[in-house]
Amino acid sequence: MPAPIVITSGEPAGIGPELCVQIAQQPLQAALAVIGDPELLLQRAKQLQLPLKLKLLETTSSDCGAQLPPHQAGTLHVVPTPLAHPARAGQLDKANAAYVLRTLDMAIEGCRDGQFSAMVTAPVHKGIINDAGIPFSGHTEYLAEKTSTPMVVMMLATEGLRVALATTHLPLQEVASQITPARLESVIRILKRDLQHKFGIDQPRILVCGLNPHAGEGGHLGREEIEVIEPLLGKLRAESMQLIGPLPADTLFTPHHLDHADAVLAMYHDQGLPVLKYRGFGQAVNITLGLPIIRTSVDHGTALDLAGSGKADTGSLLTAIRYAQQMSAARGS
Repeated sequence: MPAPIVITSGEPAGIGPELCVQIAQQPLQAALAVIGDPELLLQRAKQLQLPLKLKLLETTSSDCGAQLPPHQAGTLHVVPTPLAHPARAGQLDKANAAYVLRTLDMAIEGCRDGQFSAMVTAPVHKGIINDAGIPFSGHTEYLAEKTSTPMVVMMLATEGLRVALATTHLPLQEVASQITPARLESVIRILKRDLQHKFGIDQPRILVCGLNPHAGEGGHLGREEIEVIEPLLGKLRAESMQLIGPLPADTLFTPHHLDHADAVLAMYHDQGLPVLKYRGFGQAVNITLGLPIIRTSVDHGTALDLAGSGKADTGSLLTAIRYAQQMSAARGS
């Protein structure tokens, strides 16, 4: 039986804590532990008028995840982590920035020592962490640093579609210079390896977007396809990788192509993710590939305006938990 999945409750002023409270009400087929402040979770449950019973776990360093029973509706197993300052829904407080990072550190440690099979992250607020004087560019980069992973790949997934990114949060004018043979080769190797080992796909078939409109149209609309992408794909195909492309992004995202693909590699953030989010927003998951651990996350932010209202949708968190279960089973952890 796989080890339990651990959930970090995210920014305490956002919807993360109440999403944990809301999913606690459901009869999930999983063993779960939440890292967070017990008083915060109880406070949010009271605010939402939902019943909640907490079972506190002592630590992530020895056997807190061992033999954790399957989830029971109305109950949460919690690894207690105290806030620095009481949190109010919708009101950011930089005093709690270190608390947010501490929950991530505990989840990473628990996954690395085998207490947990995967970590699922509720959203954090990058701005308030930086306002506290702590350099922080996001979950993905933080997890890579903490696990000493030289390169990670962002992939979002929803029913019937997986989209990985060659570049992530860059100004558009900087993207072309980052589409290099070395970068593309690393991204594709990580994508192929994790599709095999974390999704159980023996010979993944990957569609590769061109960078330019019409995939460069034979060099008339840009030469990155001719000079960088096509030669690199040819090199990797010689190793029996199933790589199709570069294809024009405006026609790649059609059933003709997607029905026979395991993943799409987009060259930049807004080339691939608008399509995926249109198809599955609220039912999509963010997955960090390349890590030595399994990490999934929701596809939305902290939604401060919804915090405490009971209107937050649990769909993405439930999807993230489901993917974490499937990936853990495929990896045998």
